Amino acid sequence: MALPNFLIIGAAKAGTTSLYDWLNQHPQIYMTPIKETNFFAFEGEKISYPKGSISEGYLDGFKTSFESYMEQFQGVTNEIAIGEASPSYLYHAKAAARIKYYCPDVKLIAILRDPVERAYSQFLHHAREGFENCLDFSAALREEDNRILNKWWWGYFYVDGGFYYTQLQRYFEKFDSSKIKVYLYEDLRSNRYDLIKDIFQFLEVDDNFIPDTSTKYNVTGIPKNQLLHEFLSKPNLITTSVKYLIPRPLRQKLINDIRNSNLAKPQLTQPLRQQLISIYREDILNLQELIQRDLSAWLK
Repeated sequence: MALPNFLIIGAAKAGTTSLYDWLNQHPQIYMTPIKETNFFAFEGEKISYPKGSISEGYLDGFKTSFESYMEQFQGVTNEIAIGEASPSYLYHAKAAARIKYYCPDVKLIAILRDPVERAYSQFLHHAREGFENCLDFSAALREEDNRILNKWWWGYFYVDGGFYYTQLQRYFEKFDSSKIKVYLYEDLRSNRYDLIKDIFQFLEVDDNFIPDTSTKYNVTGIPKNQLLHEFLSKPNLITTSVKYLIPRPLRQKLINDIRNSNLAKPQLTQPLRQQLISIYREDILNLQELIQRDLSAWLK
């Protein structure tokens, strides 16, 4: 049975779902049916979080045993690159060592986003899905220490999730730098095809393949019409009936487009942004040196 020879390790809210989809379209690349198996973050662990703080459907996708993880690769045939994408791997301290144990020669892909913007986007994502009981970002940040203490799902650690230098350093200590590719969210937004081509070259697959990148995934914001959002997000008689009339890819794109147009994104206040920048400043400066990229825009 095949093990992955590459992994997308994060970060959360930085485009990993888009990368998963684009790579999954390539005929020489195999991606696990479940995007986030979380295996290397939670192998052998009992998963327990406060009720209502995380989707039960998402939890169902966790693969905490080696046997259940390997089932995700039963569909591998003659693909050159075999991979999966789990943003938890960047955050969780144990993941790097577990990956090194099981897949010592694996290639690693990370995509990083301005940590302040990432934190706010993660908050809006939870607010959109009804998982955040503090609908004021400042209030949610004040709850973070208690949430860490009470072992909430790490996605609620809005500030703690953004110390990329500390997180990436674990991988650079265990893997040769030639096995690690680090991109920025800005690359995905401004030069997605160059980014995709570079990843294909890194994975040694046909880099002339051009995936469909038209779908926007996980757009964050607060629903303008909550009833419409819930109608499109949960199974119901109408959406169930439509699946027999419209092909699945077109149906998903249509629903996705309507959901996205129903979202409003309140602006992050400048004082709060500056407060968070001061928290991240040292980590960002260290990260600049580690990955040799200019991150000055993150400090403004």
